[in-house]
Amino acid sequence: MKAIAITPGTKEVHLVDRPEPKLGTPDEIKLRVLRVGICGTDREEASGGRADAPPGQKDLVIGHEMFGQVEEVGSQVQAARPGDFGCFTVRRGCGQCPACLDDRSDMCSTGKYTERGIKQRDGYETELVVDQSRYFVKVPKEQVPLGVLSEPTSVAEKAIDEAVSVQAARIPGTSDPQKRLEGKQVLVAGLGPIGLLAAVALRLRGAKVLGLDVVDAQTLRPQILHQLGGTYVDGRQTKPSALDDCFGQIDMVFEATGIARVEFDLLGALGINGVYVLTGIPGGDRPLQLDGAALMRQLVLRNQVMIGSVNASRKHFEMAVADLGKAYQTWGKTMEQIITHVVPYTNFADVLEKHPDDEIKAVIEWSKPN
Repeated sequence: MKAIAITPGTKEVHLVDRPEPKLGTPDEIKLRVLRVGICGTDREEASGGRADAPPGQKDLVIGHEMFGQVEEVGSQVQAARPGDFGCFTVRRGCGQCPACLDDRSDMCSTGKYTERGIKQRDGYETELVVDQSRYFVKVPKEQVPLGVLSEPTSVAEKAIDEAVSVQAARIPGTSDPQKRLEGKQVLVAGLGPIGLLAAVALRLRGAKVLGLDVVDAQTLRPQILHQLGGTYVDGRQTKPSALDDCFGQIDMVFEATGIARVEFDLLGALGINGVYVLTGIPGGDRPLQLDGAALMRQLVLRNQVMIGSVNASRKHFEMAVADLGKAYQTWGKTMEQIITHVVPYTNFADVLEKHPDDEIKAVIEWSKPN
């Protein structure tokens, strides 16, 4: 079968032939891959950045934002049957730390985890994949058009869940986490796929969403935000330091830009008792000049919290699937607009090596659903 592989540490990306995977244990599921999303991690790997091949292999099959259809299940699998739709999660635990032993490999404390398509495990840019049923998350048939968004949505869900959990522990208020954000004002910085999917999850929870980016208001990203009920803020016209003056108390900042300077500048917009959650990973190593004393005074005197969040647990994948279903019922075709570019696997270079200005989510298609 065909697969897209890289040679880690180089810019070599190529189609390779791999043996078709077979079920090895009674608790495994074989999926026929339908679509795999492309993100900054994939492009970083393809340009020679961070990636590790499986032990004993030269190449790594990339891809972690997968969606597929069940082809075959082991005799002990009850969560799926042939014809069902779903996805596999990304990270596999170290099997040593308390987090991984509690099925929370996203919080691994040893660093000895592996990740499909990223770190020491082949990924999902291939025709067929096999994994244990414990890593399978079912997606309803009616959500097939959005199925490939499950993994990036899970990243947003985890970040929001962590922020809400921390706030619930330290600030008196409703005990229902689903209502914790009702009426709260949240700034989402960066309207790429993670930012827009965060806006979806936040709007479903009743938050007032401000979306910050540096594109014209008539372009697709701000238009999708508007259809979700959010308010667009052009960062070229409104500086971070002026956001609270323009819009009032900002209770949460959800950062999805991956630009270090912007990440620090946005701290000035965070309100009293606010929580700042970061999901963007800055590149480069250029130093920044900051007024460190002012930032530390603000964090202390305003009772603020900063959280870094990466990866997601099975729980957050399930939250993602549930929220994508609610969003599809609420906003319909608006949700499909987040997927802007779809190419067959033979044309992988068109999305791995290029990033057009109008792209939100690019996807490689391996097959059609039955």
